[in-house]
Amino acid sequence: MPTIHPQPSPHFCGIIPPHMLEHLARSPEEDLREAARRSLALDAHNREQRALTALRTLAPAPPPAAPPTAPGSAPSPQRTIHDAGHHARLPGPAVRAEGSAPIADESADRAYEGLGATFDFFLGAYGRRSVDGLGLPLVATVHYGVRYDNAFWNGSQMVFGDGDGRVFNDFTASLDVIAHELAHGVTQYTANLDYRGQSGALNESLSDVFGSLVKQYALGQTAEQADWLIGAELLAPGVHGIALRSLKAPGTAYDDPDLGRDPQPATMAGYVRTAADNGGVHLNSGIPNRAFQLAATALGGHAWERAGQIWYDVLTGGALAATADFAAFAAATAGAARERYGEGPEFRAVREAWAEVGVRAEVEVTSVTDLAGAAPPATWN
Repeated sequence: MPTIHPQPSPHFCGIIPPHMLEHLARSPEEDLREAARRSLALDAHNREQRALTALRTLAPAPPPAAPPTAPGSAPSPQRTIHDAGHHARLPGPAVRAEGSAPIADESADRAYEGLGATFDFFLGAYGRRSVDGLGLPLVATVHYGVRYDNAFWNGSQMVFGDGDGRVFNDFTASLDVIAHELAHGVTQYTANLDYRGQSGALNESLSDVFGSLVKQYALGQTAEQADWLIGAELLAPGVHGIALRSLKAPGTAYDDPDLGRDPQPATMAGYVRTAADNGGVHLNSGIPNRAFQLAATALGGHAWERAGQIWYDVLTGGALAATADFAAFAAATAGAARERYGEGPEFRAVREAWAEVGVRAEVEVTSVTDLAGAAPPATWN
């Protein structure tokens, strides 16, 4: 597998999409309005900082080297957890390091365990050492801002808010949310998909897919046993909803007076054309999310073993264009399925899943690498 050194991304990738916070910012309840507005302001600040960093950095610095692994021992994630103390400065004082005992801070301990579970998944399922494949140390900051309603990957570390306590719980509460954000790091170091339009929706979808797989892996669940939800633990009691998103049934995760109704489409028939949210990256990601869930469920067993392996092959294979759209990704996954497994049930499950969500993958290549430099022969249904 090629080593890919990413250019710094100018895009802010938070788990809570703008439309949810904007809806909360119009709440009749002042405390919810204020928490949402502060969160939107912090998101705008971090978005601007990432853009400035990308403009100033001509080439990314090499990642800090992880300590060497002793012969015969398993790689460790090299975690460090910091506490922002409800300020917006990063990273904040370190409060827990790799191998140290739990501390009297549930957020810090959950972040520590979530980083470890995500590291264990990528290593155990695909032999990948951390988000960059080279053992990049994992850094996280908890207690960021005041009642901050988001969590994000800023290109080098994880950041978690405490939530407003009324609609959103602490953002370390959900393993799949932690894994979702770290998966943005994996995408950054591999395909580095542009965070706009369909390539941006694929970027978000890949984080949802691997976020769900990390939770399934940690729980030992099969595709049939999984809930296929993202952020089920984030919604506070009294919120009318089950999660932030559903891979199994996009558009059904919540319907709440303060949050609005889940707007994700499940098929291309409902594709949202908008200039907001970088072209609807958090909306249209429901379409590839559903395709993955359909393929994984059709194949059965542990979803990371075949469906997940196919998606991982495409993400890390070095042939996917940064501007790939749904058709290109569908063709790439079908090609990857055929290359790894032949034209058996895996190949059929992938093609049928994409067809069900409105994307037909017509594959005329013999390997994933044949897709490099050419538009894949895929068409819409």
